Amino acid sequence: MASGFFAILDDVATLLDDVATMSKVATKKTAGILGDDLAVNAEKASGFVSKRELPVLWAITKGSLLNKIIILPIAFLLSAFAPLAVTVILLLGGLYLAYEGAEKIYEFFVPHAHASIPKDTAIPSKKDILALEKEKIRSAILTDFILSVEIVIIALGTVMEEPLINQVLVVSLIALLATVGVYGLVALIVRMDEFGTHLISIDDEKDGFLARIGRFFVNALPWVIKGLSVIGTLALLLVSGGIFVHNVSFLHHLFPSIPGLIVEFGVGLVFGILVLLIYKGVKKLFLRK
Repeated sequence: MASGFFAILDDVATLLDDVATMSKVATKKTAGILGDDLAVNAEKASGFVSKRELPVLWAITKGSLLNKIIILPIAFLLSAFAPLAVTVILLLGGLYLAYEGAEKIYEFFVPHAHASIPKDTAIPSKKDILALEKEKIRSAILTDFILSVEIVIIALGTVMEEPLINQVLVVSLIALLATVGVYGLVALIVRMDEFGTHLISIDDEKDGFLARIGRFFVNALPWVIKGLSVIGTLALLLVSGGIFVHNVSFLHHLFPSIPGLIVEFGVGLVFGILVLLIYKGVKKLFLRK
């Protein structure tokens, strides 16, 4: 009886060890998407009134958890009964990520025209502000859904050959990390300026040590968000390129003498430019009609 109990404990320990090892691999594979998820959501959760930042972020976090609850069972069913569909979704997602990366680069060099707000525009009412807030929350949750699909599929792709229980534990762990870890960091980022303002307010001297640190945090926030945006763009192209290189044998053996990182970035950029050109061409075609 005792030997059977310890055998079960040994099996559980082995399972947890395998899950931990595979989770490390899956985390590395999804790191690029997690970085972009962090950058996107830090940008979407900022720009609100200070006292509304955390409630907005909590609403987005709850939406993100719901996204994972919807996506995970579907992903596991596909893995069990239609594994080819996982690869197809992965490649389609790779095209989307490549397009996103290329589109961000295009927008940097050719900025979109934004309508200017007239100076005599009336101050929006509380109702209008709340409506705009809800709209931004919905937009953030939709973006999170798309990124969550990619995170889950990429993580699932790293454990496709493993038993179903291992797949469920590893992918669920990555999905939880994608929500708790990312939105926890986003909360810290969007509150940087508030923390800095607090340090300035408690410093008795106008230019004391605490005030200097406070001003550093206040001034650093826009740069942090911009930096995350750049890192996220590069990560999009690297991840998308990696998806194609590792799932299309022709691309995997195309440039054997060039470092893999450069190949993946180049492949992601090429596919991104192609998808961007097709999208803009189709858009112009429909606009003419």
